[in-house]
Amino acid sequence: MAAEVIAIASDHAGIDAKDALKTVLTEWGYEVLDLGPNSAGSVDYPDFADALTTAIGEGQAARGVLLCGTGIGMSIAANRKPFIRAALCHGVTDARLTRQHNDANVLVVGARTLGIQTRKDCLETFLNTEFEGGRHQRRIDKMS
Repeated sequence: MAAEVIAIASDHAGIDAKDALKTVLTEWGYEVLDLGPNSAGSVDYPDFADALTTAIGEGQAARGVLLCGTGIGMSIAANRKPFIRAALCHGVTDARLTRQHNDANVLVVGARTLGIQTRKDCLETFLNTEFEGGRHQRRIDKMS
């Protein structure tokens, strides 16, 4: 069976954190679609959020990870598309509940607000938690 494709992107503030999570994803056996940036020069985060959400919308990736300084800008930009449920997470409880209750398909984390271990723990929880469905599905349907 082919590895699940996870798209990942950041802005200039999140590039080092993005590269670290990309390495972790590869070690865990995921195929990674790195949508940039590839250098630390200043960029506009909405462009990278758009690239990632477009990749998910076109079926190039099942889920995604976005990073910027706080994660706030990326989550706002990503959630402009109706098929995206991007969740800004600050810990594993957020990551678990957003999958269980919101069926989030994009994890957003802050590069300047969280340490590498917390980002990694959020990612692991996000990827390994299933959507509960049931009463939560009607709420997801209202947002889609």
